[in-house]
This record gives sequence, C-alpha cells and structure tokens, in this order.
Amino acid sequence: MTPSAKGTPDRILGGWLGRIAGNMLGKPIERGDYWTRERIERYLGLTGAVPLTDYLPEPPPGAGGGFELRPDWRGCVRGRIHGSCRDDDVDYSILGLHLLETHGFDFTTEQVGELWLLRLPYLQTFTAERAAYRNLTAGLKPPLTATNHNPYQEWIGALIRADVFGWTSPGDPVRAASLARRDAVLSHTGNGVYGAMWAAAMVAAAFTAADARTAVETGLERVPPGCRLVRAVRRVIALYDSGLPWSEALDTLEGETAGLGWIHTVPNAAVITAGLLYGAGDFTRTVALTVRGGLDTDSNGATAGSVAGVLCGASGIPPQWTRPLEDRVSSAVFGFDGASIGELGDRTARLATR
Repeated sequence: MTPSAKGTPDRILGGWLGRIAGNMLGKPIERGDYWTRERIERYLGLTGAVPLTDYLPEPPPGAGGGFELRPDWRGCVRGRIHGSCRDDDVDYSILGLHLLETHGFDFTTEQVGELWLLRLPYLQTFTAERAAYRNLTAGLKPPLTATNHNPYQEWIGALIRADVFGWTSPGDPVRAASLARRDAVLSHTGNGVYGAMWAAAMVAAAFTAADARTAVETGLERVPPGCRLVRAVRRVIALYDSGLPWSEALDTLEGETAGLGWIHTVPNAAVITAGLLYGAGDFTRTVALTVRGGLDTDSNGATAGSVAGVLCGASGIPPQWTRPLEDRVSSAVFGFDGASIGELGDRTARLATR
C-alpha cells in the first residue's frame, strides 16, 4: 500500500459496493443488440426515471413487448432488491479474492484455472471463459486454453475479472496490471488482455488519483500504446476535451467501433471511459451515464462503479445504491453465497496491506 493511499479500507469497500451496485443497475437490460441507447432512453422516459438516480424501475403495467428485460429482472429493480443478485461480474471478483488468499500474489495462470474447476460451475461461465474452462477439462494448459476453439479472445470477460487486482494494489497500477495479465491470459489474447490490464491499473490508480480522468489515463500507461483499446479510450478523452456532449460523443464512437459487437472489449472500454469522464466524480451520474451508454450494461456499470466507488469511498456512495444490498452478496462461487460485502471488503483490505 502506498503512503498516499489514505482511507484505503473505506475505498476498497467503496470499490466492492460500487461494483455490485453498478452491475445491478445494468443487469436488467444486459443485451446490447436489443437494449440500444435509444431503447434505454425510451424506457427511462416511460418509467419516469429521467434523470436516472436510482436502480431501474420495473416496467409499468401495459408497457407492451417493446421492453423485454432479462428474465431475472425482478431481483434487481428498485423496490424489489433484497441483497445483491448473482452475476458473473461479481463472481469473478470473489474468485479473484479467493485466488489471492489461497496462492498469494505469486499465483500462476495454471492456478487460476485450477481454482475455476474447483469453485466455479461450468454453466455460470460464458463466451471466452467457457471456452477456456472446456479446454482446461480437456487437459490443455495456458496459453492454449485461450486460443483453442475460442472466438471470444478479445471480448470483455477478462476485463470484468480485473478489479480485485486493483483493490489489492492501492496506488500501485504497475503491480495491478501485472496481476491482471497473469489472470487474463487463461482465456484471452490481445485487446482482451489489455482491457484487463487497463481496468486493474485504473482501479489501483483511483486510490491516489485526483479525479477519474487521472485514473483512466494512468491505466493507459500500463497498456501497449498502439493497441486499439488505447486508441479508443484516447478518442473518448479527445471528444470530451472538445466539449462534445456525452450523447454525441457516444454517437461518434459507435460509428468508429461498428462491427466489433456489443461484448467486445474496445467499444465497452469507450463507454466506461465516457461514463467516468462525463460523470465528473459524481458516483450516481457516473454509473447512470455508463449504463445508459448501452452495450454490456452490467459489466460496464460494474467497472465504472468500482472506479467511482474507490474515488469516493464507501462513505461517499449515496444510500439508495447501498442500502438495498443489505450487506449480502449472492454468488455461484462455491462457499461464498450469502457472504457479507463488508467482510469481503475487510478480507481484501488485509491482502492490500501485505
């Protein structure tokens, strides 16, 4: 822990709470090919949720078939939340914590795979992670687990696993990125790995950064400067600096990243960056803009919420986001379902002081 990373336990807990809250905000509309930004805005207008300052409202009676929420939406809309919903965006944070507690900071990529097989149900993995899991059961070793029959190598899965490496490396983005890379190469290559390194370094930097922009740019320093992810994030920064409104900036980015798909790391990193910059340090505005940006809404909300939560600390997150969580997390990771969020924060803080 760096000497300047003051209030670290509260900021770590802020990261956990921000990640869970941001994830749950985006979870009911997680399907970027259907829940476009235009559809999200129509839904918010229909439900009287503009501006968005709380979890999504449930659909009003007679809303019709134009707004199909995820089947499990009832546990993660305002007024119905009693503890967190289960989601892989949170499962991997828990699994990462368990990895560091079990093997320490010198863990190997092979040990990451072993822990997946021991603690994570196969049917709770998706895209690149499922391909890697399947390759592990066939006896393959990294890095072949990431490349064999895996068309999802640059999708967002490794990025969503990265936060815990930032929480346990407060003020040390170099170490955070290194840890995230070791985890990511089990299932990803190229920009899929770079996204994880950027996210982990950005979270670590948020402990000492003056603002979200500084954290975003510090995270970029840990990624190859010519890669597509860096170019996309820097493009967002340039559009922001030009004074372009948030919606017009996303219109521009959507055109420039067309064809990559709604789960690819690069366009989602752009949406996360826009949420952090235009959110201007306000937790609610940050997660709301990020989720309204569409694409992989729950994953993006989780990452932006984590960074914003570290920046403001748990004590700075408005209660409408934290109170419904009831200090309880649902998880598919064996042995962790029903765990206390506060206890997860404490365990993470103990690792951060090693």
